[in-house]
Amino acid sequence: MDAAFTAEQDEIRRTLRDLLTKHGGPGEVRAAVRTTEGHDPALWHRLALELGLPGLAVAEEYGGAGCTATELALACEETGRALLPSPLLATAVLAAPLITALGTPEQRAELLPRIADGTLTAALAVPGGSMAAALGLTADNRAAAWAGGGRAGGIQAHPDGDGGGGGGWRLYGEADRVLDGHSAGLLLVAAHAGGYPRSRTLLFLVSAESEGLARTRLTSMDETRPLARIELRDAPARLLGADDGTDVCGALADTGSRAAAVLAAEAVGAAAGALERTVAYVKEREQFGRAIGSFQAVKHRLADLYVRVEAARSAAYYAAWDPAAGPLALAQALEAARIVAGEAVQLHGGIGFTWEHEAHLYVKRAAADELLFGPVHRLRDHAAGRAGLFGAVTADGPVRGVAV
Repeated sequence: MDAAFTAEQDEIRRTLRDLLTKHGGPGEVRAAVRTTEGHDPALWHRLALELGLPGLAVAEEYGGAGCTATELALACEETGRALLPSPLLATAVLAAPLITALGTPEQRAELLPRIADGTLTAALAVPGGSMAAALGLTADNRAAAWAGGGRAGGIQAHPDGDGGGGGGWRLYGEADRVLDGHSAGLLLVAAHAGGYPRSRTLLFLVSAESEGLARTRLTSMDETRPLARIELRDAPARLLGADDGTDVCGALADTGSRAAAVLAAEAVGAAAGALERTVAYVKEREQFGRAIGSFQAVKHRLADLYVRVEAARSAAYYAAWDPAAGPLALAQALEAARIVAGEAVQLHGGIGFTWEHEAHLYVKRAAADELLFGPVHRLRDHAAGRAGLFGAVTADGPVRGVAV
């Protein structure tokens, strides 16, 4: 393994950081989250056209750059540093890999080029509001709990009048806490098909203009992570891929591992951004005639935070190379972001507690991400269970006390 970044990877980081320094400051972030879309559409199109951000990990045959998860992780580290509200995570990290893995050749040719050029945004909608469980990060996603299942609960799919042979389906149900669900042009909806005896989870494509679809933007803790409630009342949908026994839950879990690595890098970027702002502040803030950053106690606290951020960064970079380490890297990064954001508020003193200061933005991001993709202890517990550290692993989780 060569841990050094290439010149192209360093250029992605530098170019994106320069652009976001000019157009992604705290003032721009606050203005963007109050728009109808929840992000700055002009900046998003610029990121897509000039930097090709949504198409970084899309294959070249579909108009993307054909890069790896490492480049996408580096880009998300910079967007995390700026707390940039954008459809990048929902579209490029969650939806595009699922379309690539499960879509038919026609569906990939139809959708991926539009995702790569930024003209189409997408969101993954899972019933129950448990994105982490659906992606296999905190539980075995083959269990029915996260998706409802049975005759009631979750989202149910039934063939349209043509029997589903022509791709016609109808969806009924709702999903909460759908990331960027209120503004995405395309929804990837996880739903149950086959009725109670033969229930199976499939993914469906639902256009934003579909009849029977209602979308409501929710009040979220972190405004830079806009969430929505999706209601489907016999909404028309197309099956993603073919109903030929494809392992949908396996594809969700594979996507979850890769997404965890990218999310870890983004959380590291947020932690690093909070730390950088705190270091700059303690150099300027004076008490007893000297900068508070010159006090040994403050230096020790900052040094501990720096070590924590760098350790999480190393874990995130490794996970970008080996996605199997993604959930553990995400747990370490989320914990680092939470601790650094909390210390940033403390070290900013009284001003750090005000809503007008940007320090609280990092606290909200850290807390909201752990609610959406964690919590940390469940990420670690599930990873340890899959590794067999606590005993044999079954479909319901690890069996404690059983030697492997």
